Amino acid sequence: MATPNALTSRYLAEVAGRGDRAARLVQLAREQFNLAATSYDGDCLTRPVFLEHAEFAVLRDDLLALHAALASLPGRLFDGDMAAFARSVGMTSAQVTAIERTHGQAPTRLGRADLFRDEGAFRVLELNLGSALGGLDNALLNRAFLTDPAVAEFVASNGLSYVDTVDVLVATLRTECALPDGARPLIAVADWPDSFTVLERQLRYSAAQLARHGLEAVPCHLGQLRAADRRVWLDGRPVDVIYRVFLIKDLLRPEAGELADPVLRAAERGEVKLFAPMDAELYGSKGALALLSDEANRHLFSGAELASLDRILPWTRMVRPGPVTVGGGRAGMAEYAIAEREHLVLKPTALHSGAGVIEGWLTSPDEWQGQVAGAMDGPFVLQRRVRPLAEPFPAEAGPRPWVLWWGAFLGTPGYGGAIVRGSTDPEAGIKSMPHGATGTCCFHQERPIPRTAG
Repeated sequence: MATPNALTSRYLAEVAGRGDRAARLVQLAREQFNLAATSYDGDCLTRPVFLEHAEFAVLRDDLLALHAALASLPGRLFDGDMAAFARSVGMTSAQVTAIERTHGQAPTRLGRADLFRDEGAFRVLELNLGSALGGLDNALLNRAFLTDPAVAEFVASNGLSYVDTVDVLVATLRTECALPDGARPLIAVADWPDSFTVLERQLRYSAAQLARHGLEAVPCHLGQLRAADRRVWLDGRPVDVIYRVFLIKDLLRPEAGELADPVLRAAERGEVKLFAPMDAELYGSKGALALLSDEANRHLFSGAELASLDRILPWTRMVRPGPVTVGGGRAGMAEYAIAEREHLVLKPTALHSGAGVIEGWLTSPDEWQGQVAGAMDGPFVLQRRVRPLAEPFPAEAGPRPWVLWWGAFLGTPGYGGAIVRGSTDPEAGIKSMPHGATGTCCFHQERPIPRTAG
């Protein structure tokens, strides 16, 4: 277990000094919120996590630099050719067409970076860009914990704060869709029909969050939208914005032409705004991270950019036959993957939340070899394993280590808050809350705290 930062050590010492019950904050949160209806899925960890100013500033700046580097890829590597960029990371012709129809001048700023923290820094495992993000309501736990006088005093005395991610979402939506202040547009929160039946309750909860910010959001599925008379309609009402919950992978389905194509064409004609455009998953693809990670492209970036990318990005490469850059040299992709099995992860480029991920150290040599061979020339990356640190959390029998993975949000205002998930399994990869993770919130020091004498 890693040595906690000074803030965390101070907090744990105060908890021990007071003799607090370990589950006190968990019970407090449950009394204030129906956690089962939120991103925390009914449970939470026994304390918040804390970032001191220096570590928060590096994380914030590295994430903003990463987004800027991703946004620059079409120009730096493909002479502005979005189709070539999309094909290079494994997008199909249908997906490329959708991207070309709807992409804007710049990729959306709304995103969530999923990170592990190792001995040296925060490392991005994936950067999910777009509107279909989980964990946006994370700040409700900050507010719940702050109703505890001891937590409120600790936060105030240490110059801590938090960002409400829903505020950042709304600011980004209004900016990127050019919605004037005070306007109350009709926003169709649109999913695919079959997943809508599963997610409808969650989407209605999310729509209620937007309503508190003066936005009328109506959950629906694509089959309920109709493009006609130069508008898109929902239940006879003209839609101003389609808040896209369906994903670019859905365009590979047989029914995509009937369900998605009319809406995408309407967005292309300017009859409705699409948030976020279809290029979000292109910039957020793990294939795009591989382009940034590849030593063959280092000459395109400044020294400051490289320092940031080297700090935050683990080694990541598209799975392609032939030689690959490794540590300043070159090695055969297949041979390197087999030799380094226990230190590599095989990932689909465009799936999220751990879907389709194969951890080499949990896979037999024969199975690993077969998986790598099957992924060759497909939409997959190999990524260097990151060993996350564990932090202590109050428990009835004494502090218990939890391995943490961080979901740090971005938006038009910049850093957009964080949701932190944990597991007691040190071998765990990234998991969503419904699949074995337990979550908490984060407080950070926005500014340096002056040292007091004595």
